[in-house]
Amino acid sequence: MKAPPDVTRLHAPGWPGIAPRWTSSAKSGVGTALGAGSRVWFTLSHGILNEIYYPRVDSACTRDFGLIVTDGESYFSEEKRHARSEVSLLSPGVPAFHLRNTAFDGRYRVDKDVLTDPSTDVVLQRVRFSPLAGTLADYRVYALVAPHLNNHGAGNTAWIGEYKGVPMLYAERNGYALALACSAPWLARSVGFVGYSDGWQQLQVDGRIVEAYARAEDGNVAMTGEVDLSASAGSFVLALGFGASAAEAGQHAANSLITGFDAIESDYVAAWQRWHHARHAPAFANEDARSLTEFSAAVLRVHESKSFRGGVIASLSVPWGFNKGDDDLGGYHLVWPRDLVETAGGFLAAGAHEDARRVLRFLQVTQDADGHWCQNMWLDGSPYWNGIQMDEVALPVLFVDLAARTGALRPADRQRYWPMIRRAAGFIVRNGPV
Repeated sequence: MKAPPDVTRLHAPGWPGIAPRWTSSAKSGVGTALGAGSRVWFTLSHGILNEIYYPRVDSACTRDFGLIVTDGESYFSEEKRHARSEVSLLSPGVPAFHLRNTAFDGRYRVDKDVLTDPSTDVVLQRVRFSPLAGTLADYRVYALVAPHLNNHGAGNTAWIGEYKGVPMLYAERNGYALALACSAPWLARSVGFVGYSDGWQQLQVDGRIVEAYARAEDGNVAMTGEVDLSASAGSFVLALGFGASAAEAGQHAANSLITGFDAIESDYVAAWQRWHHARHAPAFANEDARSLTEFSAAVLRVHESKSFRGGVIASLSVPWGFNKGDDDLGGYHLVWPRDLVETAGGFLAAGAHEDARRVLRFLQVTQDADGHWCQNMWLDGSPYWNGIQMDEVALPVLFVDLAARTGALRPADRQRYWPMIRRAAGFIVRNGPV
């Protein structure tokens, strides 16, 4: 096997890279830790991580994060394109996932467990690489991350660095930063501009990083790190930390690696189980109905903001993402009042009454003075589109009645929403069809 490269060039060529785009909205999993100690959300599709959101659920910070497998020469295989993916839950009703990606050509298998650290802003992947043909020494495994910090694929800067002696790959953009660390040593690290000097280009041609670059500034960038399979016996943990600065992101990543995946998984699962136990769960016809309701309720809960309680976005995705760039900042990770009420109805159906009441308080505080709600909005209530849709004014009124009839609102609580109802009804009367 050929030796890894030294960093022979400081600045990557090919600025600013190709025009940035998002990725598929066909998600196979979404997750976050419960509680305000972790402000990061993840999505999955095609066997890899896609958009990861930080520090708010309406702020996407990556395009995707997957693995590439080579033999160091002519073999090239990318998980999301060249493997069959199977998805399962680590625990019933808990949005933490096991991914098994088996190469179409039968040469390798990758098993990954994915969740977030409840105590800090880190997404973790526990990875086991298994050769199905040949031995571990016949393969190289590379982690590839495409930063799109704060909903922007352009204007990102990536570089090779360390945090207190721990080797990392960093990216930042306007007060948002991420850091990638690994429990196993890195054999090689490089950053570059997408489509020109990023690691994918070199791996696809040469099967290895031939020339590593230390920095790629102000463009559409990607980060690549080769994991030492020999030192880790094919098993390792990847920690992607986030922060307002590179140092903060690096500290978070390093802290999670020290804490260890097993301890973090235990805390993550326990918090979700407590949430399920606190619901007023309805009676179920069979075990399948119970399991489906549990996980459906958890998926709804994942989409709630942690800093704007009760604010639930429509979807952790960018529809038609392959064709969308920085001119579509919102995607579906915005609050639509109509979708929000429908989500709250799901909470009621699952017996999550406190969650439904948080939605009502969010609606109460984000209602405009004239009685309507924005067609869609950021979590702080700022409008994204400027249209007005009458169903988005009417549905919150109907939801107050539904919450009262299902027992989520006590009689004494109902009056607090009367001013909101009166303003909304007045808006409908003044502006609705005659």
